[in-house]
Amino acid sequence: MTTSSGQEESKKLQLYSYYRSSCSFRVRIALNLKGLDYEYKAVNLLKGEQHSPEFVKVNPIGYVPALVDGDILVSDSFAIVMYLEEKYPQHPLLPRDLEKRAINYQAANIVSASIQPLQNLDVLKYIEEKVGPDAKIPWVQKHIGKGFAALEKLLQNHAGKYATGDDVFLADVFLAPQIHGSIHRFNLDMKPFPLLSRLHEAYMQLPAFQDALPENQPDFPAT
Repeated sequence: MTTSSGQEESKKLQLYSYYRSSCSFRVRIALNLKGLDYEYKAVNLLKGEQHSPEFVKVNPIGYVPALVDGDILVSDSFAIVMYLEEKYPQHPLLPRDLEKRAINYQAANIVSASIQPLQNLDVLKYIEEKVGPDAKIPWVQKHIGKGFAALEKLLQNHAGKYATGDDVFLADVFLAPQIHGSIHRFNLDMKPFPLLSRLHEAYMQLPAFQDALPENQPDFPAT
């Protein structure tokens, strides 16, 4: 049975995203890996659009990303990626091996719980107001470095071409945006992290990751 273009459009996934958000970047990678088409709905964090009444109805905490799939609304990147994994089984993001699966959960959680929250916009704004603008980058570099040192140890006996072998899994989806942002946004010296540096080079060769890069998003600034 054929459907009208309007019906098809209404069924398309919608992703509320900000080009520079590493959390949104994770979801963009997952969507690309699974070959899922979606509508990009930009939320400008620097302009405060995440606090608008319209967006707070989508996600009451006022963070991106958020995903709309028909009548289902999911926010938080970890929840979104796991939802996509369960509903859309193509290109599985979790390995069958239980130990490898646990390592993927650990790596993703180090990024999402122990690194990224300490560098988000609200935290950096608070540090700038309470301490000073010059304190932001040293703060971020300290906490990213601590997390990256832990990731190097966690993955040293599990990594192959990618974080936990020769296939792209959940850990890679979370690691790629964090490493990219650490290098290009926070000027982190990657010499102490050779494994993560090697993974970064591997990720940048993959179309699903390239297409999800901040500079390839529709809300990336023209100048």
